[in-house]
Amino acid sequence: MPPSPAAADQAVALLRTLGAADIAHPGGTLMAHCRRVQAQLASWGARPALQLAGLCHAFYGTDGFPSALLPPDRRSELAEVIGSEAEAIVYLYASCDRGATYPTLADADGGFRNRFTGRAESPELHLVRDFAELSAANELDLARIDADFRSKWGAELLALFTRFRPLLSPSAWSDCRTVLAASPQG
Repeated sequence: MPPSPAAADQAVALLRTLGAADIAHPGGTLMAHCRRVQAQLASWGARPALQLAGLCHAFYGTDGFPSALLPPDRRSELAEVIGSEAEAIVYLYASCDRGATYPTLADADGGFRNRFTGRAESPELHLVRDFAELSAANELDLARIDADFRSKWGAELLALFTRFRPLLSPSAWSDCRTVLAASPQG
């Protein structure tokens, strides 16, 4: 089921207002990338809140893309548009210290380090699953549209998502294998 048209339209309007259509990103603009990530999540059958989070995943910047549309101290503004559940996923995604989190995220006692606070956190399992699914949608979009990115990072991303496999939906895992296994090794 897609998110409500009103919420998605308002999110797109906020993205435009904050300049996402003017920020360069692989494959065009940040706006185009965010829409592709949402579409990828929809194709995997993600619930509406996760699809909205995919559309808005870069609002606070990320560990891999520092351009923020809003600072994290203005979370309420995004929550008003997409709802608190979707905004919580956006914040978790943006707050991830990838170097500290990725190696153990799928472990039973795996940690999550918040790059904004520097603190270790223990998100609920459903949020960890959302984080993994959103991470896969984001990286697969980049791998699909940029052969150099796929060549450089494909094998490493396949290893990452292989570790994340228990957290991923069957559709996401299948796409990870399809897109990233085709990456040249070496």
